Amino acid sequence: MATTKAVIEVNDQVECCPSVLAAPLDADDAAELAIGFNALGDPVRLRLLSMLAAAPEGEICVCEFIQPVGKSQGTISHHLKILGEAGLVHGDRRGKWVWYSLDRTRLAELRSSLDS
Repeated sequence: MATTKAVIEVNDQVECCPSVLAAPLDADDAAELAIGFNALGDPVRLRLLSMLAAAPEGEICVCEFIQPVGKSQGTISHHLKILGEAGLVHGDRRGKWVWYSLDRTRLAELRSSLDS
């Protein structure tokens, strides 16, 4: 059985965030980066991000996360809220459901902060 790896493509041409490896961070920059990295530090949230990255239409209804992730709608919403507060996803309410999309620019900012 072949295995595949999830890959989230991001734009590498981001210059808004300072590199953690290039120079010491000031308190504000460190706090902003920590919000993003903290949001990525949970297996459920990483699964949600990978599902969004793989979505053919670029967005997923909150209801479509429940069965594959195996968590309740409330738990999924909690994790999406954390990702949203970190700027990693955006929600668009349509009727009673919210459709989520990935913010690839924010992911690129976090990624570039680890480059020297």
